[in-house]
Amino acid sequence: MDMKGYSVSSTTNHRNKPFFAASIHTTKQQLTRPQKIHSFKLASFSYSYSIPMLLPSLVLLLLLVPSVHSNSTYHIATNNSFTPFLRLKRIRQHLSKINRPPLKTIQSPDGDLIDCVLSHQQPAFDHPNLKGQKPLEPPERPKGYEENNDNVTESFFHQLWTHSGESCPHGTIPIRRTTEQDILRSSSIRRFGRKPRGVRRDSTASGHEHAVVFVNGEQYYGAKASINVWAPIVTDQYEFSLSQIWVIGGSFDNNLNTIEAGWQVSPELYGDNYPRFFTYWTTDAYQTTGCYNLLCSGFVQTNNRIAIGAAINPRSAYNGRQFDIGIMVWKDPKHGHWWLEFGSGLLVGYWPAFLFSHLRSHANMVQFGGEIVNSRSRGYHTGTQMGSGHFAEEGFRKAAYFRNLQVVDWDNNLLPLSNIHKLADHSNCYDIREGTNHVWGTYFYYGGPGRNVRCP
Repeated sequence: MDMKGYSVSSTTNHRNKPFFAASIHTTKQQLTRPQKIHSFKLASFSYSYSIPMLLPSLVLLLLLVPSVHSNSTYHIATNNSFTPFLRLKRIRQHLSKINRPPLKTIQSPDGDLIDCVLSHQQPAFDHPNLKGQKPLEPPERPKGYEENNDNVTESFFHQLWTHSGESCPHGTIPIRRTTEQDILRSSSIRRFGRKPRGVRRDSTASGHEHAVVFVNGEQYYGAKASINVWAPIVTDQYEFSLSQIWVIGGSFDNNLNTIEAGWQVSPELYGDNYPRFFTYWTTDAYQTTGCYNLLCSGFVQTNNRIAIGAAINPRSAYNGRQFDIGIMVWKDPKHGHWWLEFGSGLLVGYWPAFLFSHLRSHANMVQFGGEIVNSRSRGYHTGTQMGSGHFAEEGFRKAAYFRNLQVVDWDNNLLPLSNIHKLADHSNCYDIREGTNHVWGTYFYYGGPGRNVRCP
């Protein structure tokens, strides 16, 4: 099922020039055909456990059992720790809150289950300020908006779950189903679906490393860019690699507000190494508010063709064909909510203004680029890649890029960036190079391999 929203660069004999795109070939993935699973009785949706279905749960239970002593007796944890039975019960209680009864379920070739949930039953409407409401109509797009910014790209896009041609009916939205295994990979049920506390732009202490450009010092009402898509290697389950736009309000303290969207590889969150479209928000510097995707009440989805958190395809290849996705976030002048567009003209939904403190009015910083987690789990710098896994100096078809960077001003105009700042926390591990031309506007290459001879 082809959908506008994925940009493929194509031309020949113009290596390492950002305003030309070279197409070599695309390797077709061997994917099994998705299958459709229907749920006819909405009111009776529940997880039932037959004998075959109990087997995975028994395996999970064994994983939850505490360690065994040498005398083969189980050590029963006390002092506020939970038995495996209690933890499994709490996991299932949490699943019942975030998984909603579907009208239809589509199985993706990557193993995901995509539930088609009635729009008014999505998690956002659990919020007290949204109870009983319905999604808003699409807002006016910013002035100067164009679906394509150049004449050398063709646009198409798909997520893996759409390969069979199946789609969610009108009046529903696709939601990636969360499983017990997803939550078991998290450090705790409470922290599931959230970024670690203490994330700062200065990542020295937190283990988060960035290669970004940013603008600040003015009032911003949105941002737009096209982001090159790769599948970077993530070497530790509790690390991630992402490329995104940050719309930021407040300071890098406990009152930080952010709206974030892009693609990420996160084995902890998703259980694989696929690049996935994601969103995030917080109003207190990632402490207790906000979450990824639709894992809490907040973001209101309005589109029945995009599954937030689902894998995106195709991906760029080193010295081969390049693909990028368009992301735009902007503040609706009429209602004040922050809307998200993915690809060329696909409105995904919005973050209600009341979720935020500083971002209720405007942003004071916009940031574009890559971020990784360096856990140093082996005692040295991680080998987790950012972008393509290659340094910015390698250029087009080798290093990852952002192109056509823009911001939205107070009068809902899309404008090019001015007074740009660059930041690479550890430039020997991941770096960044920025430029401008008449086709890509403001652009930059970024990324790197992580651990190398200059990054011990």
